[in-house]
Amino acid sequence: MSAAGESLSARIAALIEAQGPISIAQYMTLALHDPQAGYYATRDPLGADFITAPEISQIFGELLGLWCVQLWHDQGKPKQCRLVELGPGRGTLMADALRAMRVAPDFKPQIVLVESSPVLRGIQQQNLPGLDIVWKSHFDQTLGDAPLFLLANEFFDALPIRQYVRTAQGWHERMVVSKAGELSFALAPGATPPALVPADRADAPEGGVYESSAAATALAQEIARIIAAQGGGALVLDYGYGEAAGFGETLQAVGANDFAEVLSQPGAHDLSAHVDFAALGEAGRRGGAAIFGPRGQGAFLSSMGLAQRAGQLAEAHPDQAAQLIASARRLIDPVQMGTLFQALAFVPPGVTPPGF
Repeated sequence: MSAAGESLSARIAALIEAQGPISIAQYMTLALHDPQAGYYATRDPLGADFITAPEISQIFGELLGLWCVQLWHDQGKPKQCRLVELGPGRGTLMADALRAMRVAPDFKPQIVLVESSPVLRGIQQQNLPGLDIVWKSHFDQTLGDAPLFLLANEFFDALPIRQYVRTAQGWHERMVVSKAGELSFALAPGATPPALVPADRADAPEGGVYESSAAATALAQEIARIIAAQGGGALVLDYGYGEAAGFGETLQAVGANDFAEVLSQPGAHDLSAHVDFAALGEAGRRGGAAIFGPRGQGAFLSSMGLAQRAGQLAEAHPDQAAQLIASARRLIDPVQMGTLFQALAFVPPGVTPPGF
């Protein structure tokens, strides 16, 4: 166990011993964002622990950039608007999107990157030189006064979740407890209030799990509210449920491109859970936006012209053609990322987004 991981594990155990069991949401927040030892706060995980679509192929970011340009054009080319990315990683997606956006020289949005990691923010500054960028540690109300064009790739899966387990006595929340300094899971003795578990989960079998993310749905509703009032559009791409969620648990820990125990070495592994797109869509509707999708990433990117762009790049770089084609195919292959990842769009009422 690393020194940082041991330290954070010991601090979490001490917290639990002092105040009692904590929710999985609180554990995820500490493990990912603790300033001294949190996973995102202390490292660049891309490549070493996992790889995202923008790092696989430049076409991904280019098509997302064109998606924003088309929506901007369809809404009358507003002069004052914002281009926001949630969790921008190394800045690769934004760099590719901005390059594609040059087809519309009049599209000159204020660029905002929402990034909580000091490490990744420093890398973004290096990879996006010469640009007037505003960095924010979280999405806030100051972004609500202009048309909003927002991109979120593999962002919502890392937002904290809570888990509820169906027992013979009803629903009980799964908590994190400490026994002699060792972290483990246990069910809360008290039953979960009915309001916290949707009525459509009532038929869960004993042992079934319901996962929810208040952070994700609150953020989705706020983004939708801004888009409904100001215009723009939001595109969420992530792995998750294309249809109604089942009753299995999806919380996982990943490090060094392999799975790990969720409670092992907090701060040393990425923690994530499948995104409940149905819940995000419902939150978006509550915010007043029109919702399109979820649609499989493969179908979405294909309809946006991925094959044509891959052909152009292969022709322009014949010595790299095989690699360029293989990378693009990885994004849409049903066995790889094409169906596991989903696309969801939020737009103003009456607007139809490209790709849907």
